[in-house]
Amino acid sequence: MFVQLNERVFLNMAKITRTKIDHVEDGIRVRFYEGQDQVAKSQRFEDVKTAEKWLKKLLKKC
Repeated sequence: MFVQLNERVFLNMAKITRTKIDHVEDGIRVRFYEGQDQVAKSQRFEDVKTAEKWLKKLLKKC
């Protein structure tokens, strides 16, 4: 099933093997992986709770 991450990116959730909430230089992002390869990342979040809430909402669409 395809899920829209933003206005330009659609993600095939059937191929995603793992997700990771990661602290990066500019904030917190959710990263999506197919095997060992990162295939997409989310927008920037201010805290982990907001990122988790966004990810749960996205996964409910599947």
